[in-house]
Amino acid sequence: MVSLRFPFSFSQPSNLPHTATRSFAVAVTAAAAAATASVAGIAVYHNQKHPLVQNALNCLFSNQSSSHFWASLSFADNSSATVVESKTGTSFPSVLGGSRKLLGIGLRKKSVLGLKNIDVYAFGVYADHDDVKKILSEKYGNMSVAGLKENNKLNEDLMEADVCMTVRLQIIYNKLSIRSVRSAFEESVGSRLQKFGGSDNKELLQKFTSQFKDEYKIPKGSVIELSKERGHVLWTTIDGKEVGSIQSKLLCRSLLDLYIGEEPFDRKAKEDIELNLSSLIQK
Repeated sequence: MVSLRFPFSFSQPSNLPHTATRSFAVAVTAAAAAATASVAGIAVYHNQKHPLVQNALNCLFSNQSSSHFWASLSFADNSSATVVESKTGTSFPSVLGGSRKLLGIGLRKKSVLGLKNIDVYAFGVYADHDDVKKILSEKYGNMSVAGLKENNKLNEDLMEADVCMTVRLQIIYNKLSIRSVRSAFEESVGSRLQKFGGSDNKELLQKFTSQFKDEYKIPKGSVIELSKERGHVLWTTIDGKEVGSIQSKLLCRSLLDLYIGEEPFDRKAKEDIELNLSSLIQK
C-alpha cells in the first residue's frame, strides 16, 4: 500500500498575495466493522452530500485559523478516487494508467495587462510508482523524508531519470484558444530549451508546438496530457486523442522544469510534489 500526504490548504504562487489559499477536498471514511468500531482513515472526497462526508468537512473547516491539515491517501485502495482543487473545483484522478500516482496539484495563472491574474488551467503532476522505487530508491532510499525535503538534487534526478511521468492540464479559462496554448509553450518551453540546451533548438521547439493545431478546440474542462514515456519520449494528448510524440530527453526535461524546476509556475505545488515524492520513495 502506498500512502502519500497532501496538505489541505495551498498558498498561491509566490507573486500573489499570501492571503489566498486553496485546498484539496477530502473526507473521513469510517470502517463498517461495528464490532471493533475501528476507523478506516482518511480517504479522498467522493460524495459531499453523504452525512459522513459532510460531518468530516464541517469538522475539517470549522477552524479557519489552522493553515495546514494532512491526509493520507491510500492509493492501493482508492485507485478510482479523485482529488479536488477546491479554489476552482477541478478534479484529478489520484492514479493514471494504473501506476502513476498523483504527487501534487497547482494552478497556472496569467497576468492580464498587469492588472489582473486569471486562472488558466489547473495541473496535476504524476510519477510512476514502480519507476520511482526502482530508480530513485537506490540513491535516496536510506534518507529520511525530512532529509529528502532538504535535498535539492531529488527533483533534478527525477527530471533526468527515465521515470515515466505525466503532467495533466485541465483547462479552466473558458476563453482559452489553442493558439494561446501554442504561444505560451513557445515562450515557456523555449526558454527552458535555451537554458538547458543552448540556442540551437528552434527546430525541436517548433516540432513540439506544431502539435497544437488550430483545428483543436479546448473549451473549459478540456484535458491536455503531456506524458514522458520510457526512453524519454514525450506523448501529447488532447481530450484523449494522441496528437504527437517526440523522443527528446532535453524536451522532457524542459517541460517538467516548468512545474518542478527552480522557477515553477506554482511554487507551493512544487513543495507538495517534493514532499509526496519523498514519501513515495520511503514506502
